[in-house]
Amino acid sequence: MPRGPLMIIGGAEDKLRKRTILKDFVAASGGADARIAVIPTASSLGPEVVEVYDALFRRLGAADVVAVRPESREEAGDPELVARLESATGIFMTGGNQLKLSALVCGTPLADAILDAHERGVVVAGTSAGASIQSSHMVAFGGPGSTPKQRMTQVAAGLGLLDSTVIDQHFDQRNRYGRLLMIVAQSPQLLGIGVDEDTAAIVDHVDDHEILSVVGRGAVTVFDPSRIVTNAYEARRSSALLASGVVLHILPEGARFDLTTRTLLAQPEHRHPDEAADLAEAGQDLRDLARDIAAADASPSALRRRLARSRKKIVSTTRQDTSTDQDGAS
Repeated sequence: MPRGPLMIIGGAEDKLRKRTILKDFVAASGGADARIAVIPTASSLGPEVVEVYDALFRRLGAADVVAVRPESREEAGDPELVARLESATGIFMTGGNQLKLSALVCGTPLADAILDAHERGVVVAGTSAGASIQSSHMVAFGGPGSTPKQRMTQVAAGLGLLDSTVIDQHFDQRNRYGRLLMIVAQSPQLLGIGVDEDTAAIVDHVDDHEILSVVGRGAVTVFDPSRIVTNAYEARRSSALLASGVVLHILPEGARFDLTTRTLLAQPEHRHPDEAADLAEAGQDLRDLARDIAAADASPSALRRRLARSRKKIVSTTRQDTSTDQDGAS
């Protein structure tokens, strides 16, 4: 059985309007048959955070939602608690303090159960802290800024669902470029992945490749330091780091990236709805003209009348579009 997909959500996912990312998670978990385990250990809100996601997932059609909240490493080894993941078709880790989540879960029977669930095809999702912990290395804490500086942040161990990576969340909104660059400068074997808010990096396993696709309002930023030139090994405390040759990928919604080969994949062709409507109308005009010709209605006067009607329609449409643009500009 193939491994389940990973949903790495940058935080602040839409819970009120379209709820696109959460809908995708419930659908991937089985839709009406979804049995979702919520792990809220990172959160300081207590039962309230479970109640929020319980209500959301049930409203989106999930059959069952259960809480799995260890508050100590001992509880993370409780067989009864761990057993709640055995029947889950989806696992969702909430936001909060990722260092707390790592400290209480990583290296425990609960962590092993999450990895086992992923291997048997269960979708594993996480938002904010729940996103960061999915990588092999995790940002523990650190400040904002666009310039990488020595000791700008600290790294802890993640669950390792995604190998040889480090994930950061709220990426653009909290200006976390510098700290992710610092990490990949110090550890060039890692691929740095920054996920914006209300955005998800979805990783599927296809023919032994890990394929990342993007859904949501923002973008996923990827730093590939394979050929980096850096002074991270000798830079003094708090000094700016040299980071030259890092390959930057900005991946908006619809983009696909092969994490295994570190290459951008061909993008599917997206056509604007208005453009599709115009093409459909033009196609209909051609079919009408072909029909008229076949019916021997192709006299010069008939063609002139048809062209006049087409020009009149184009002028009318252009005026409407111009009026709409002017209204919008005001």
